[in-house]
Amino acid sequence: MDQPRMLGTNAVDLRQLQFAVAAADYGSIRQAAELLSIRHSIMSRSIRQLEHRIGVRVFERSRGGVKPTPAGRSALRMARLILEQVDVFVATAKSSGRGEAGRLSIGFCTSISAGNLRATLAEFKNRHPRIELATVEHSRTRLATALRNGTTDVLVVTGDVPLPDNKVRPLWSERILVSLPENHALAAGPVVHWTDLRNETVLLSQHDPGRELEDLLISKLVSPADRPKIERHDVSRGIIKSLISMKLGISLVLESDIGASFAGLVYRELRDGTGPTRVDFSAHWRADNDNPALDSFLKQLAERYPLPAAGE
Repeated sequence: MDQPRMLGTNAVDLRQLQFAVAAADYGSIRQAAELLSIRHSIMSRSIRQLEHRIGVRVFERSRGGVKPTPAGRSALRMARLILEQVDVFVATAKSSGRGEAGRLSIGFCTSISAGNLRATLAEFKNRHPRIELATVEHSRTRLATALRNGTTDVLVVTGDVPLPDNKVRPLWSERILVSLPENHALAAGPVVHWTDLRNETVLLSQHDPGRELEDLLISKLVSPADRPKIERHDVSRGIIKSLISMKLGISLVLESDIGASFAGLVYRELRDGTGPTRVDFSAHWRADNDNPALDSFLKQLAERYPLPAAGE
């Protein structure tokens, strides 16, 4: 009989990974420790233990804070993936241990500050007040994993979801807008054309749907000479808006994002020669999901967003 495998003295624990990721996010071990209510010495020692155990110097340290080394950036990317998978594992275990009747989990990677998704969720809760509605905002990759594992019932997202056995229903489309400072030259007119972006700096989040918007920008402006400078930031949409308000650039957003007002920012419709540019949304769910709450939600989607008749 095989003996259980014992972890060696070089094993890395999750807290070390969490501390390293937090320090990278805040650019400071001290600030990360304060925000996590951990003593600075404990966090610093834990990160040094991590560096010793993996044989990689994760951070360059200075009086101004910490900055990942090239090898550290690679290690931190893997650390984030590990922590994400642990989150999925925990959520899956909790879901298996309790009944899911009367609960619906909806995943998305867009804003619900305005638009159809916000209205759909509000209507569903009004129709079914006894159903617990859980919303999950993550990247499409993480959402696809949650859908596959059954921790999320349905996804409402743009683009494709890489699952071979899921069912799909087209929903609505949203315009793409330009978010810019209110005194920006492009804010003078009612619309902005893709070609107007040529000499701008476009700030995009590395989180979904930022990468999708970048791909669309490249497809609209085929020649590199016609493209704006693109800066990718590993931050949320809200932080991107803060950077715009600091006049560090402009950004592309979906129509549903405009409900979250931000001082000093305005939105303009983005067009090409044929009119506004739109992005399609669709619902994705597993065919073998027998959650009655999901069935109610899908019926509501069919009522609100009926499929076009053949030939239309």
